[in-house]
Amino acid sequence: MKLDMIRVLLSVAIMAGVTYFLRMLPLTVFRKKIENNFVRSFLAYVPYAVLAAMTIPDIFFSTSSLLSAALGLAAAVLLSYWGKSLLIVALGAVAVVFVVERLLVPLL
Repeated sequence: MKLDMIRVLLSVAIMAGVTYFLRMLPLTVFRKKIENNFVRSFLAYVPYAVLAAMTIPDIFFSTSSLLSAALGLAAAVLLSYWGKSLLIVALGAVAVVFVVERLLVPLL
């Protein structure tokens, strides 16, 4: 029991150190403003790419069929492309998945 608690505390300390190091590193390496337009553009899109990389795989494993997941994703992409709000995009995607799961999936 005591060994397990030491292992947990050591794991938390290592994770905290790694997190702090990764957040502190850019502040120490890049002291002046980044002037290169390519690098600035690349860094501007990194958060969106990471969010997509974490979200899209979960979309396809959160429903009972690949068809409903793909149609829900397509609905979300279209609604967001048309400039709808986040609430409308989320509700639209959920509605499409719900309808497909209730109507089309039982037929397949």
